[in-house]
Amino acid sequence: MLLRRSLIVCSLVFGLTQIAVHAQDQPPPPADLVKYVRDARNAGVEDPQIERNAVKAGWAAAAVTDAMTYAATPKEVARQQPVAKAALAEIPPATVPPAAQTPPVPVSPEQSPATVPTDKTDQPESAGAPTTPPATGPVKPEVIDRGVPDDYEIGAGDVLSISVWREPEASVGGVVVRPDGKISMPLLKGISVAGLTPTEAEKFITEKLVKLIKVPDVTVVVTGISSKKIYAVGALRKEGPIPYTYKMNVMQAISEAGGLTDYAKRKKIYILRSQGGREYRLPFDYDAAMKGEHMELNHQMLPGDTLVVPH
Repeated sequence: MLLRRSLIVCSLVFGLTQIAVHAQDQPPPPADLVKYVRDARNAGVEDPQIERNAVKAGWAAAAVTDAMTYAATPKEVARQQPVAKAALAEIPPATVPPAAQTPPVPVSPEQSPATVPTDKTDQPESAGAPTTPPATGPVKPEVIDRGVPDDYEIGAGDVLSISVWREPEASVGGVVVRPDGKISMPLLKGISVAGLTPTEAEKFITEKLVKLIKVPDVTVVVTGISSKKIYAVGALRKEGPIPYTYKMNVMQAISEAGGLTDYAKRKKIYILRSQGGREYRLPFDYDAAMKGEHMELNHQMLPGDTLVVPH
């Protein structure tokens, strides 16, 4: 008697196992059909009537059968197993076949085989998840403001700030270019930078530091300009030296000096320039330039030039 009951229970469990495996191997039935079956059951309609109505509505009989199984609620699944559970309770554990000891886990109605949670190691990483740890520490800016135009040539009296990336002990701030055109740094002495642009000075200093620092990254910023000036005298609102920070023309130099006074002789303005030991006088007509005439006389100023505006 006990053996017969065991065989019956094994057959029942095996049948339930095959149903669950078949449900996992087959693609889920149409979602609208599953919803129809669930709504009808919630409304109290019996399964035979639901099946007949679904076939009349145009769904295939096989699809309706799959949907009836797929849409089974946990309570309905539980009602199919009380006989098996009661029989298993009366059989000693040693005589229970292996298949009966590990009953299949029913799939939730809201989960299809494709959405059943798996182990975290099998799940693909989120597209937005970082693949590398975030960088720490300060980040060097992509665009560097060196304080002057790219073609500016460093001269005696200029003040430089020289930083070596992630090497603060090798950096220096506020160093003045000496009259001989040289500067000194913590690891380097007597570096000649006069006549070089900031970019050229960076390359030159990098070549010197490469023997002391692995892959040095040097940035040179001109924080003070004293080597290049033009001079403005006469009927101007602001006389005196003007830092030559860019290639300015005569009109721009007048603007840097605050403009002309009411007593300026606008047509008698000129530039004094010394080149090769000789003095040159370059005339400029302010009124004509304001009209867009004789623009060839709007000369480019050079360091050391003197802008003269007669009264």
